[in-house]
Amino acid sequence: MNKGSSLFILLGLFLAGGVYSFWKQKQSRSLITLLAVGSAMALVAGLLQL
Repeated sequence: MNKGSSLFILLGLFLAGGVYSFWKQKQSRSLITLLAVGSAMALVAGLLQL
């Protein structure tokens, strides 16, 4: 496991936490969708680098 994949996975988990937090705060759906897409892309990039 290299630094790049670790960073992407941590970034994806951080953004997923933001999605959860914004969902609980009833933020706009477009912002939540944007964060969710970014989180998914970061997680996939990290997993593909493994």
